[in-house]
Amino acid sequence: MVQSSPSPSPSPKVLGNLGVGPADSLDMSEFEHECLDVYQAAIQFLVLADTVAGSWPRGRGYLADQLRRAASSISFNIAEGAGEFAPADKARFYRTARRSATESAAILDACRVLSLTTDESPAGRAVLLRIVAMLTAMVVKLSGSGSGSGSSD
Repeated sequence: MVQSSPSPSPSPKVLGNLGVGPADSLDMSEFEHECLDVYQAAIQFLVLADTVAGSWPRGRGYLADQLRRAASSISFNIAEGAGEFAPADKARFYRTARRSATESAAILDACRVLSLTTDESPAGRAVLLRIVAMLTAMVVKLSGSGSGSGSSD
C-alpha cells in the first residue's frame, strides 16, 4: 500500500508564478489591505468624517449617521476587496468603496449648502478625490479595460 504524503506549502517563488503579488507573501505580519495607500487614505477620511459629523448641531443626527456609515463603508469595502482572490470580485468591492466615497462627497456638499461644514470639510473633499482616483485606477486595472464600468453593480 502506497501512502501519500501531505503536499508541501507552495514556495513564494511558485506563488509568484501564479500571479500572486508581493503583498501576498507567506509572512502574515499585516493584512494586505493595510499595505494599500487607498486604505490608509480611507482610514484618514473616516477619522475626519467622524470629527466633522460630531461638530454638527443636534438636529442633524441623520446626516452625521449617514456620513459615518458611508465613510466606514469605504475602508470596509477596500479591506474586503483586498482579501479577495478573483479580480472580478476585487473590482466589485473597490467599485462599492468608490460609490461610498462619492456618497460621502455628496453628504459634505449637502452640509455645505446647509451651512453645517467646518474648516475640515475642504480637507475631507481632497482626501475623497484622492480615494476616488485611486479606486478608479484599481478597478480599471483589474477589469483590463479603459472604462471600468462594464458591470451592473
